[in-house]
Amino acid sequence: MEKVTLFQFENSNIKVLMEIYFNEKGQLRFDGQDIGKYVEGVSGSSEYEYFYNIEPAEANKFYEIFMLNDGDHAGLLGAIKKDFGVNKAFTLFGEFMLAHNIKHERFICN
Repeated sequence: MEKVTLFQFENSNIKVLMEIYFNEKGQLRFDGQDIGKYVEGVSGSSEYEYFYNIEPAEANKFYEIFMLNDGDHAGLLGAIKKDFGVNKAFTLFGEFMLAHNIKHERFICN
């Protein structure tokens, strides 16, 4: 399972990591985690986790959008990194999926 890091940042107050990959079920998965003093000051907990889970049939829609061959996982992950490899990746990727009618599960926990 190849994971692609979309965004990573760390300083003395916060550590941010966002990755995207295909899991063993063929689902496209976006995982994110923010940890640290800054997060605790904002949310009351030192850890903030979030993810999108996209079923295979819905994930297949990305190939046409990005003009890739069906099943080109590496190409798709690279295209997503190119377009969404920023600190606001989670928000932007969610907005993109809504705009393209891609059904997904969204989870946020702090």
